Formats: sequence, C-alpha cells, structure tokens
Amino acid sequence: MTKTEWVGADVIRIDAKDKVRGVLKYMSDLSFPNMIYGAVLRSKHPHALIKKINTKRAKELDGVVTVLTHEDVPGLNGFGIAIPDQPVLCSDKVRYMGDAIALVGAESKEIAERALELIEVEYQPLPVVCDPEQAMLSSSPKVHETGNLHNHVKIERGNVEAAFKEAQVVVENTYFTPRQMHAFLEPESGVAAIDEDKNITIWCGGQHPYRDQLQVARALGMNPRKIRIVNTPTGGAFGGKDEITVQIHLALLVLHTGRPAKIVLSREESVIAGMKRHPMRIHMKTAAAADGTILANEARVVSDTGAYASLGGPVIGFAIEHSCGAYRVENVKLEGFCVYTNNGVAGAFRGFGANQVTFAVETQLDMIAEKLGMDKLEIRKRNALRSGDIAALGHQMEASVGLLRTLEAAENSRLWQLKEEFKAKPSAPHKKRGIGIACSFQGCGLGKGLPDYGAASVELLPNGQFAIGVSCPEIGQGNTTAFAQMAADYIRCSVDDIVVLSGDTGHTLDSGTSTASRSIYTGGNALKHAVQNLHNAISPIAAEILCVPEDDISFGHGKIVSKSCPDKILSFKDIAEYITARGLSIKSEGHFIWPVSETELEGYVGIPHLLYSYITQIALVEVNTLTGETEVIEAVSVPDPGKAINPQGVEGQSEGGVVMGMGYALTEDTIIKEGMTLTRNFSTYILPTSLDMPCKIETIIAEELEPSGPFGAKGIGEAVCVPISPAITNAIHDAVKVWIKQIPATPERVYTALKSREVS
Repeated sequence: MTKTEWVGADVIRIDAKDKVRGVLKYMSDLSFPNMIYGAVLRSKHPHALIKKINTKRAKELDGVVTVLTHEDVPGLNGFGIAIPDQPVLCSDKVRYMGDAIALVGAESKEIAERALELIEVEYQPLPVVCDPEQAMLSSSPKVHETGNLHNHVKIERGNVEAAFKEAQVVVENTYFTPRQMHAFLEPESGVAAIDEDKNITIWCGGQHPYRDQLQVARALGMNPRKIRIVNTPTGGAFGGKDEITVQIHLALLVLHTGRPAKIVLSREESVIAGMKRHPMRIHMKTAAAADGTILANEARVVSDTGAYASLGGPVIGFAIEHSCGAYRVENVKLEGFCVYTNNGVAGAFRGFGANQVTFAVETQLDMIAEKLGMDKLEIRKRNALRSGDIAALGHQMEASVGLLRTLEAAENSRLWQLKEEFKAKPSAPHKKRGIGIACSFQGCGLGKGLPDYGAASVELLPNGQFAIGVSCPEIGQGNTTAFAQMAADYIRCSVDDIVVLSGDTGHTLDSGTSTASRSIYTGGNALKHAVQNLHNAISPIAAEILCVPEDDISFGHGKIVSKSCPDKILSFKDIAEYITARGLSIKSEGHFIWPVSETELEGYVGIPHLLYSYITQIALVEVNTLTGETEVIEAVSVPDPGKAINPQGVEGQSEGGVVMGMGYALTEDTIIKEGMTLTRNFSTYILPTSLDMPCKIETIIAEELEPSGPFGAKGIGEAVCVPISPAITNAIHDAVKVWIKQIPATPERVYTALKSREVS
C-alpha cells in the first residue's frame, strides 16, 4: 500500500476546538430577524379516527401568524424512507401519540404552545394495538388498511431437522430486547428561510441531505433544486435523524408565511414523537457437535416497528442476515416479522437490527460452550467465519474477514489473560465478578438490491488550499476529519490545507447517507476518483509552466515536480495563482458505486452484504448479590475497521459504543403501555453517565485491510455498540450463574433471577 502521511495518524478532529470552546453553532442555535416559532399539535390518543379539526380559536390568538393542517400541504401528505406512509399532518386517523395534526407559527414559542391548546380535535378512539404477536392475528384491529404485517423474511438452507438430531447439544430459548432511545444531545430542531424567488433553505440535523431534499420537495410539490438542506453539524443522531423530523414542517411554515421559522422539540416531545430501536422477541434454537462446531440455527424474530414503516423492513432483513452471528452455519431456518402497532415509531438505530439478534446468538453460544465444557473464546474461534467461507444466508465471504484477528487480539489482552485474577478480587464479600466475551459482524453499506452510490468534489482554491465536498453529514462520528486525512494523502498536501464541505446540498454532490457504516468507504473512494481527475487537470498546466512534457509531471508532498529535472518544482499555490490570474479554476468530481454480493435472495432487498466490519468485546462486571445491581468494571473492545483512517477517532467510537451497548444491556428501555409513553424524559429513562463508565476501556484496533476500500478502510461506527451487550450479560452469568434472556438486565431482573436460582 502507498505510504501515507495523514491516514493512520491521530489527527485532532477539525471541529474539536469549536466544540470544546462551545462556539460551534448547531441548528437550534441559529436565529434570523423576523423569525417565527413553530409548534406541533400531537395526538391525544394512540389510535383514533379524526372526525373534525377546528383551528378558529387558535388563529384568533394575538401573536399567531399561521395555523396549518393537512389541507395546507400542497404536495404529498406523507413521508418515509422506504414507504411514505407517515402523514406530514394527519387528516383522518392517528396511529400513535406522536402523530402531528396541526402546525402553528407564532411570534414566540410561548404563544405557539398556547395556540396548540386552542385547537379543537374531535376523535373517535379505536382499540389500541400494542402486542406485535397479537397484531399479526386476523382478529386484531388494523393499524393500516393493508394489515399489521409490514414485512416478512424467510430463509432456509440445508437440513435443520437432521442437524438437530445428530447434535451433541441443543439449546433453545426466547429472548426479549428493549425499545432503546437514541438520546442524542441535540433534540430534533432546525430553522428555515425563504427568499424572494421562493427558494427554501433548511438548516436541520439530519443524516442524508439529498434524501431530505427529495422528501421535502414531494410534500411541497416543488422542484427539489429550489430546496437547500444543510445537515452539518448535527448534534448526535445514531440513526434517529435518518428519517424526516422537522424539515417538512419548517418548509411549510416558511412557504405559507414568507418568514424564517424555527422549531425545537422539547425532550418530552422528542421522546414521544421520535424514533426508537426496534424491540424484538427472538426465539432461537441452536445445535452443536461435541467439538463445538455449530451445526444448525433456527430463529424466529418478531420486530415491533410501531405506527409507521420507516426502515422497519430493512431492519428485520438485516436482523435475519445477522441472526447466526459471524459464524459458519450450514443449516439454517430463519424467519422474521416486522409488525405495525400503536407503540410509537421504530426506525434506524446504530446496529440496525444486529444488536437484538447478537444478544440472542452470543448467549446461545455461551450456553453451548458451558454444556460442552469448552472455553468461551475457543468455541468462537472454532466457528469464526474466514475469507472464502459460505455465510448463513448462502453467500460467500468475498471481502476481508477480520473476526479471527479480533479474537486473537482479545485473547492476548490483559483482561482476558488475567481474567481469573480480576474475578477473584470483588470489592465486597456480597459481590461477585465475572468476565464475558461476545463477537459480531456488521454489514457495511446499504446491501444487495439498493442503489448505493457516492460522489465527491475537489477544488483548488486561490490560496493553494483545497476545498473537498462530501455530502455525508458530520453527525458526531468524525467523518469530516477522516475525509480531510484521506484527501490530503490522495492530493499529497498537508491536512491543514484541506477545507471540508459537508452535509449541504448547496455545496456538495450527493454522497448518500451517514448511516450503515458507509460514509468513510463511500466518501474515501469518491475522493480518490475526484483527486485522480484533479491531478489530470493540474498536470498539463504544471507541464506548461515548467516547460516539460505532461508525462514528466509527478506529485510529491505539497509540490509538483519534474521527474527528469527534480529542480523544477511548483507548489499548489503557484498553480492556483497561475490559473486565477487567467480567470480560470480547477474543480473535479469523483463518483463511486458500491460493490455488492453476487448472491441473489429473491424477493429481498438490502441483504446480503458484501463488506462487513468485525469486532470482539470483553466485559468485566461485578454483581451485587443483595440488590442485583451490575457494574461494568472494565471492557476491552477489539474492532476491525479495515484501515483505521484516524485511530484516535476509532478509539472514540469504540468507547462511545461500549457505553451505548452497556446502557442497552443494563438500564435503557422506553416503557410504552397501551400506546402511552411512560418514560417521557431522561429522569425516568436511565442513561449511563460519566459516573457509570467502566474505569477502563481498552481499544485494540485489529486491522484486516479491505482491498476495495480507501487505503484499505471499511467502517466501524455501528459494530462498536453491538456485542458488548451480550458480553455484559454473559459476564453476569459467569459471576452469579444466572442466564439473562431479557434486557435490560435491571437490578430487579437480576435479583429475581438470583432468587429463582436459590429456590430451584
């Protein structure tokens, strides 16, 4: 591989100083003169028909500028990434408590909220559909006219029944996973403005500006080119801002009033109306031979997508793809159901369905190892996928496969090598310690059958610096810094000479979404092609200046050199001054289309994937046997991102992922009963804080380079939060000998399990 100066270096994030100093402006920080404030009337019922909407009193309130309903949506009254089934403003029916019915624009936020109280809505309540299993029955009330089953995935390979008969051990269990909240620091918020030519600009946290542009344009019945979306910077997303949040409502306000508008959801409104991780019920049956080889796996997964589709269909497909873990399994029977209910809305969330099934399969593997008397790490090494293997869905692992490398690094870690010492030193006699391990892989990119593309631009600026444009937004993951590093090494200049334009339809080409662990791979490959075109444009100009043939031009670090006459040197600034003086400019584009697996799964889109990142994680926990409280003392995270473009950035992702997965395993759950959200704020939704952090999180980067990736990179943003959850619950079993089959493993659940064990 070409020697690099910036890729692989710990470069300080380009937004770090402004964030630390508190001067970076997020969307909710922006304001404009003559701006109005928007507020949304939400449903009073989780399921009801709308008989009448009366906005007269609200419109008469002093300070109210406009009150809008479904009648004021000029285009398609619907949005949704996969299916536009969620109304912008409901007309005839509400399906969850977050449904929007009316939109107010007023001179102040307080007036807007007062106006909401004056809007009269006549409802006819309907039976609430809250159990996804019951929702699939023909007797269940319908959330949508088409029925409650949104998507069904069924994949079978080999002979499962024969494998179960010949197995040495079979384990069968049912697992339950919670409705996790994204809990980003910046709630859904934004501002918008409109000019005299009816061009609309929307500054709003999001993950795909061009898709937002399309959805807003459809709702407004406008040409997308008249709508500019700015998503960078976004104050956290984790998938929760992949879908439309307030963009269309902002656009409606400015379109109808001609004035700038601002909407900032309260945390409570965000909790009720915003996306969550899909809760799932997973029934799994796994067979293994006497030597620990997995012979068969059967899984039935029921996913609650809530009131609207969003990305529930792709999520259940992804879950099924990952339901056998990163292991060789020749005999599989896998079935997934994505079901509509009145329980809020579930959508994209870091891990995208892998978290839920990984909890199940990694617990199954520990149970098998215990029954066979095998080492927990050794059984994973025995079954780990390798390059060229056939994965569970029947597709060949054609790209880099780094699972074994991560397992070997984990095995050599201090925590694993000294595990018995760590376990033997609990902090009190009534506390027990245990160590757990788990693995995962994560499909990168959108997968088979979906258009997955990227584009980037590079422009030589008059001062000799370079402006690079990649539209994948900066949502906190640090991709803009990685883009700068890759561009600097491709161009052969200093990273300080790179200006990054990101997440803006007005200044960048469509690079796709900042999801699916795809932005580094996509942006990097597109930048590579853009820089090749840039060099092709610079070479004849440099040759002309130096009076040498074009094929004599070479690019060094920060300079352009004649191969035959090394004394003939130009800087990029020399080129910039030369073309600027002649009224010229140099700007190039690069385009890239994701490679996909050759395997066709008829009837399914998004699966299988070609590229995967891999990870092994270890957790040391301490369980209080008197209360059931579990504390994570230490963790080891061993990711395979391909080439780590910014190792410091990978470490940051790793540590954040560990804590997110820890919350998923131990404390986090959005409680919804009969369609009513009970955990409406962070006071009752228990997030890990700095006080709950493990005292040490060691990240060991195990690079298995991907030949098709930029500098060998893949992606790692999602995988880092996936196997840590079962590593923690497996560690609980190691400590106190109870199996956790429902997360979060709250003190109550662990205590009850301990007491049940004592009774039995």
